[in-house]
Amino acid sequence: MTTTLEAALTDIPECVARALQEDIGAGDITAMLIPEQQHAKAEVICRQQAVICGCAWVDEVFAQLDSTVQLNWLVQDGDFVQPNQTLLTLSGNARVLLTGERTALNFLQLLSGTATLARHYAGLAANSQVKILDTRKTIPGLRLAQKYAVTVGGCHNHRIGLYDAFLIKENHIAACGGIALAVAKAREIAPEKQVEVEVENLDELKQALDALADVVMLDNFSPEDMNRLNQLNLGTTKVEVSGDITHEKLAGYLHSAVSYISSGSLTKHVQAVDLSMRLIAYAK
Repeated sequence: MTTTLEAALTDIPECVARALQEDIGAGDITAMLIPEQQHAKAEVICRQQAVICGCAWVDEVFAQLDSTVQLNWLVQDGDFVQPNQTLLTLSGNARVLLTGERTALNFLQLLSGTATLARHYAGLAANSQVKILDTRKTIPGLRLAQKYAVTVGGCHNHRIGLYDAFLIKENHIAACGGIALAVAKAREIAPEKQVEVEVENLDELKQALDALADVVMLDNFSPEDMNRLNQLNLGTTKVEVSGDITHEKLAGYLHSAVSYISSGSLTKHVQAVDLSMRLIAYAK
């Protein structure tokens, strides 16, 4: 599944409202230093190279605070920007601009950081058929936002949550009585859903193949086992690798039997992009 902006939009108002509430609380007392009717213009600048993502979240921040604030975007989601490039200008009540600044930049910095890292990983796999996938290791409350940012950067989504695909792991297998029984039960519960099985050795891999799992996830397979993988008849089953994905390991998977590489780093090891907002004009 791929998280489009259309899908993420359903989640944005609630995310923004929650973020504004935790920041503003009973009121922005510092903004009260500014005359109530003072008008201002501002610009948001990026201080580094980055892939921009999160414009809709910024729009929503100011729409919820004051719908008369005007935003003029000079970029759009997916654009690659350079240091000191202006991303947007804003015009409106000075108090509102300053009250919304931190929340707006938080969304834009995080999602742009996610998209930027995803663009890096996508570039590593650019000349192969392998798809780089995210995981469910997202910041709580921002699942759709971060998964959208991953796609903006050029990578792909694994399952969105626990509801849209099966991922049968060690504990599920033990509780069900084996891989074959777990896969059969999954087909019975939701035959239209993808069934993926995580395996830890070649014996479990063969069991998953015999059970006709749609995808097998190889968890920390040894180099020797990976070499033997190419000798197996996989049929229609796709292979995913996960766990401690380094640049060196990733390069080794690109021209093998692997179809997917999943990495939690896409969403949990994100460095926020360096942005700043400056007021550039005032009018009473």
